[in-house]
Amino acid sequence: MTLFLDISIDGIEPEEGAPAPDRLVSGDPRFRSWNLEEADGGLYAGIWESTPGKWRIEYDEWEFCHILAGLSVITEEGGQPRTVRAGDSFVIRPGFRGTWEVVETTRKEYVIRD
Repeated sequence: MTLFLDISIDGIEPEEGAPAPDRLVSGDPRFRSWNLEEADGGLYAGIWESTPGKWRIEYDEWEFCHILAGLSVITEEGGQPRTVRAGDSFVIRPGFRGTWEVVETTRKEYVIRD
């Protein structure tokens, strides 16, 4: 087994989902996730995509994101909206509460650490 992981979704079937109904703010967003790594100790990596809509988010983990395509607006409770688009990278820390609004279908690479 190699210890090098390509971030490629070729030949991988995505998991499909949507925000929990009690978190939905507007629209009808649909998610697709290609989970490429699920390691012991709570480490996950892959690609996630969502169609337009807005929902409430709460993070209990660290997440590094790199936006590959689309446009989203992430707003922390009590904070200013942050627009993210292709090429942007950021980290969301544990304890973050707010909303994620997908304006144009958004695809991101992610690494999550519990």
